Amino acid sequence: MSSVLLAGGPVTTLAAYRAAGGGEALSITLRVPPDVVIDEVRRSGLRGRGGAGFPTGVKWSAISEHPCPTRFVVCNAAEGEPATFKDRWLLGHNPYQVLEGLAIAAYAVGAACAYVAVKGGYRHELAVLRRAVEEMERADLLGPVPVTITAGPDEYLFGEEKALLEVLENSEPLPRILPSYQVGLFARPGSPNPTLVNNVETLANVPRIVRDGAEHFRLLGTDRSPGTMLFTLCGDVRRPGVYELPLGVPLRTLLYDVGGGPPGDEDLKAVFPGVSHGVLDRRRFDTPLEFDALRDAGSGLGSGGFLALDGSGCVVAATLACSRFLYVESCAQCPACKNGSHDISAILARIERGDGEEDDLAALAGKCRSVTGGHRCALPVGHAGLVRSSVEQFADEFAAHLGRACPRPRALPIPKIVDFDRTAGRFRYDTGYDRKLPDWSYEPLDTGQVTSI
Repeated sequence: MSSVLLAGGPVTTLAAYRAAGGGEALSITLRVPPDVVIDEVRRSGLRGRGGAGFPTGVKWSAISEHPCPTRFVVCNAAEGEPATFKDRWLLGHNPYQVLEGLAIAAYAVGAACAYVAVKGGYRHELAVLRRAVEEMERADLLGPVPVTITAGPDEYLFGEEKALLEVLENSEPLPRILPSYQVGLFARPGSPNPTLVNNVETLANVPRIVRDGAEHFRLLGTDRSPGTMLFTLCGDVRRPGVYELPLGVPLRTLLYDVGGGPPGDEDLKAVFPGVSHGVLDRRRFDTPLEFDALRDAGSGLGSGGFLALDGSGCVVAATLACSRFLYVESCAQCPACKNGSHDISAILARIERGDGEEDDLAALAGKCRSVTGGHRCALPVGHAGLVRSSVEQFADEFAAHLGRACPRPRALPIPKIVDFDRTAGRFRYDTGYDRKLPDWSYEPLDTGQVTSI
């Protein structure tokens, strides 16, 4: 399998980055008009690697053509999707290519300032970024637009594009109504300040597109989803980790050829693409890892994080863990989301512990239809899609729980990844997350209890 962004060993110094051609793309960029750069990115077919897969060149064009002269650009490094670690992995592997991509984007859209937004708890990544910015500034390799690194809260919604702008303005991570390309950073009457937000992996692809050309980028991947993508694979596989593959390879290749398949005798039966998309049963393991193909399969590629579950695990328990995460992380600005997420999680908890009844399955379906009412962000949409798909594809397993406890009791923590232990070859998860409450506070450690839903 081809590796591009992760080719070679970690790039830990600016000298090593420059020796491999780093900085050449920005030099090319600054010698041509911004629209030439945007057109090259558009022709490459690069799609956002942070969730929705929106065409990057189209996004850049919308910002550059906005009549407001004050614009900003933000690198979203606030990765927080469960089962996802690829942006942090990439920052540790080569922060310079991300920053060069950010500098190119800032020039292309005419930004007044560029920001990198990262969670304050990601201390290693913050240190790596700050050192890289200092090195590149001293070498005049960040272009004419100043770069500011901002550390934010741990909340999941910090990674939501509109909530991220709120954090940069020293507010809570509460999603706005209007998108950032309409109302951006520090907007005021008469100056909406459209703001470009791209995630880490998206920007990391930009330097090689500018340096090597759009057609070279399109040599890998598919026509609708060109290039490679970083995939986080965790759960019931022999070789969890972050892997770079061309877009379009089957999910089965990632699970079995790359990840080594299940560690025991029980075969894989389900894959959770983070918490934002529909669950995939084994009938869908041959689906290409490509934005449109996974959408057509009732799921989504999202940010490329996958939790694999083998036959020894309980789909109901896994669905409950994801559901509770989304309930807790909902910001409560939209009552249908906060209340509906609570109800969905409460019903799932009742089913999981063996107290569920037949009517609960119908109630779940009803709540999944109403949880999205008036939503400001995609959290309740993902919540409904994940739960609905899980109940539909694993109807027998849900039915088997009605009136009796789980036949496969097994601890299934939400896969909120803290780090990767390279010695053991395993991810480390946030074992204290169960104490987080729906108001974003934490239950004290000395209570010995976790508040039930």
